[in-house]
Amino acid sequence: GENTNYSVLNAAKASFWFHLFLTVLQVIKVYSEDNTSRAVEVPSDITARDICQLFILKNHCIDDHSWTLFEQIPHLSIERTIEDHESVMEVQAGWGMDSQCCLYFRKNYAKYEFFKKPLDFFPEHMVSVSSESNGIMNHSQLIQTFLSSSSCPEIHGFLHAKEHGRKSWKKFYFVLRRSGLYFSNKGTSKEPRHLQFIAEFGDSDVYTLLSAKKVYGAPTDYGFCVKVIQCRDFQSLSVFKSCFINDLTYGMQLYQNFIQPYQKQKSSPMRSISENSLVAMDFSGHKSRVIENPSEVLSVAVEEGLSWRRKSCHRLSSHGSPSTSQSSMSSIAIHVAQPWFHSKLSRDEAQKLINQQGLIDGVFLVRDSQSNPRTFVLSLCHTQKIKHFQIVPVEENGELFYSLDDGHTRFTDLLQLVEFYQLNRGILPCKLKHHCARIAL
Repeated sequence: GENTNYSVLNAAKASFWFHLFLTVLQVIKVYSEDNTSRAVEVPSDITARDICQLFILKNHCIDDHSWTLFEQIPHLSIERTIEDHESVMEVQAGWGMDSQCCLYFRKNYAKYEFFKKPLDFFPEHMVSVSSESNGIMNHSQLIQTFLSSSSCPEIHGFLHAKEHGRKSWKKFYFVLRRSGLYFSNKGTSKEPRHLQFIAEFGDSDVYTLLSAKKVYGAPTDYGFCVKVIQCRDFQSLSVFKSCFINDLTYGMQLYQNFIQPYQKQKSSPMRSISENSLVAMDFSGHKSRVIENPSEVLSVAVEEGLSWRRKSCHRLSSHGSPSTSQSSMSSIAIHVAQPWFHSKLSRDEAQKLINQQGLIDGVFLVRDSQSNPRTFVLSLCHTQKIKHFQIVPVEENGELFYSLDDGHTRFTDLLQLVEFYQLNRGILPCKLKHHCARIAL
């Protein structure tokens, strides 16, 4: 028996070293939004999800399942999401020796929005569903129909397309089916003789255009192009939900990608900040103590917050100018360190950053106003549109407050304002849900 166990152990060791020998390490370079980069050594079989997990750990980020790896092709001004299951080395293998292509690590809150709100991707006037559903589908029915290999809703509508080698864009009636993308050469006819095949997505990648109007002369800034994986030829289109095209082809795989992190959370022994096992503590005395009375928790938290603000104010008052009020210095101390504050960011840059991180409800950032140096601007996404709200300073009895509604609701600092609108919609079209953050690798 001992000899048998010894043989099994040796076999296991041999297998381990054999696999380790076969695993070739390679160096990849990854960029962040501020164009800082970091080179890391990784196994040749590493996936996009593995890369994201690696940088989440290295940068001490909170893993909210929205971190994403992007493939960007600068000379064509296009990029695409590298799906979690994809091999990063296979992506790089298609670049060529002197390619300018690069990898970007950043948030994409819309990454799996399709599985969270599928009804948003199927406007009634653009969808033809099977007769079995009687034209009515709820959330779960839509997901099941989508994941089925035998059926899928058909999407149709008008798109602007640019034919290869031409500069002008023309409007055509397009039809998206599981078998591929088609356009009609006769009005809105769906007859087979009038439908012309454009692309099949089983062997293609879908890229979004980064500067559709500027680079491609497109009629809108929302465009995509389809690239056959083994080919360098591009067919550019605009005004279409490119994320649905990816989902249409790799539906079940993407669904598995979507549910995988949640399954890991259930089986993982690691603690989460959302667990009820966390307890309230009071550190105001000589010794720390656990707060057992629930009614005392809120008052202690408020007092700690006020104490922190007073300390920030005191620290900065010695470095600030004599004419600067304590309240304004306290405000500066608080908001400049917040991940949602982006200081001197222009309106266009704010829109670009929000667009990059996902056009879903509640994505936001706060920035300095370019037109008025004393005010700030809240940039917020709602219904796939980016809106800008001016945060106006209000002075009363020598104290400075900030308000979004002409002084009706006032806050002592921007942190308090953001925290309020994260819990209450107020005058905003939706609550603040996801902040745009920039990290340096």
